[in-house]
Amino acid sequence: MAATVLLVRRRAWSSGLIATGRQFSTCRIAEREKNIAVVGGGAAGFYTAARILQKASDTNIDIFEKLPTPHGLVRYGVAPDHPEVKNCMSKFDDVAGSERVRFFGNVQVCGTSDKHQPGFLSLDSLRSVYDGVVLSYGASKDRRLNIPGEDGKILDSGDNNNNRLGVVSARQFVAWYNGLPEAQELELDLESYDKIVVIGHGNVALDCARILLTDVNSLASTDITEQALKKLSGSKIRHVEIVGRRGPLQVSFTTKELREMTKLDNVQVICDRQLLESECQSAAGQAYLQQSRALKRMMDLLLKHSVASEDASKEQKSFKLSFLKSPVEMLFDQKWNENGSEIIVPQLFRFQINRLEGPPESAKAVSTDSFTEIPCAMALRSIGYVSTPLDGAPFDKQRNIVPNIAGRVVDNGVVPGLYVSGWVKRGPVGVIATTMQDAYRTADALVMDINNGHVAGDNMPQSSRSAIDRMLEDAGVAQSRVTNDDWKRLEEFEIEKGRQFGKPREKVTDVQEMLSIIRNSA
Repeated sequence: MAATVLLVRRRAWSSGLIATGRQFSTCRIAEREKNIAVVGGGAAGFYTAARILQKASDTNIDIFEKLPTPHGLVRYGVAPDHPEVKNCMSKFDDVAGSERVRFFGNVQVCGTSDKHQPGFLSLDSLRSVYDGVVLSYGASKDRRLNIPGEDGKILDSGDNNNNRLGVVSARQFVAWYNGLPEAQELELDLESYDKIVVIGHGNVALDCARILLTDVNSLASTDITEQALKKLSGSKIRHVEIVGRRGPLQVSFTTKELREMTKLDNVQVICDRQLLESECQSAAGQAYLQQSRALKRMMDLLLKHSVASEDASKEQKSFKLSFLKSPVEMLFDQKWNENGSEIIVPQLFRFQINRLEGPPESAKAVSTDSFTEIPCAMALRSIGYVSTPLDGAPFDKQRNIVPNIAGRVVDNGVVPGLYVSGWVKRGPVGVIATTMQDAYRTADALVMDINNGHVAGDNMPQSSRSAIDRMLEDAGVAQSRVTNDDWKRLEEFEIEKGRQFGKPREKVTDVQEMLSIIRNSA
């Protein structure tokens, strides 16, 4: 074993992986249980924990989540009419139910900032008592357009009702109808106008369009919140146009998502048929489609089910795919209420027309001198999620990820005992299966390091559950913590309430109400 460890260390040194001043220790720790902290209770965190449980039988895992509820975007990001995608929650429940796993809900890891509040932990405090810490906290913000009018305009109407309109985050819209507590104050006007523009050609954009155009009666039996269902029931939105800066062969959504749009009752799919046929029939386009069977199926589906704008029925709802346009400005107009007070309403979304340069697989959008304007009631931006830095961990501000090699965090060399998985590791791309495979690779690297005796050097004491519990007690976590048993009682409450509405569950959308339900059911 000693020779093996020496060989690994030599290879690490020769590849420059060991951080200067913080060497891996080669002490044997197989004689005692290891303790791992996972920061983030979403899919990446649970899949990482599941793999560690499978590969390291003598390892305990504590999962820290800032919300009282686990499962992250599986609970708050997956569309309510896609219940099959949420089947992974049963696996997560098995993980949380293991005697080697503890769930710490309602506990926020806040880096090194000095909060002095119950329920807050610093990353440094975790690293001081655990053999390893895995950062799996995902991507909590979305990319901005950075254009004039994005944040709307504010007008003091004289009655303290400031009117602010602009481009709404699709991430927030999705979180709103899925019941994320922090998104419940989102203000949406779905009653005054009939058209919405969505910026982006990914699956989230199509999720938003589908929810807005779907007959609400078909959503009533899903786990969409009653508040969202009531709002959508009064919606007058009949037309959704999703706009992308490149062409049809460069869209990011999947065939499955597009097929669902073609099957919506009383909704027609509209696109620029001339552009679509031209791109698909060109020599470069045909060669590219031959390389990608999935993309060819999608283009065939779009050719079969779409109509040109001039052939669209004015009686039906519409879902329009718009290409080769980049947003440049949100324009507003001033109108007056019946009582004479002035208000601001969105009027037009201004776009610059693009052309494509390069082969279809790597085509770039290049601006032209032409512009166009699209009338709209409201706009959603859906151009990607963004991870944020955590004090105490390195962060690549260009790529918006924690820098790493195979899940091992690096900062001028490997940072001993610190790992990363999920979107904060690789960026917000892929589906849940992608996250699972990514999390497994990080877990495998962590288990390999433990088996090879790589722990966090002089700064790492002998980790133990008793030392961890003392640290958590001193930080006030014991008083604020939501355990897995607490969560299951809250879940039972949601399921029972859901039965009253004929749905799988009715999510509690307020953190304080969650905590009250947990306390009263103990």
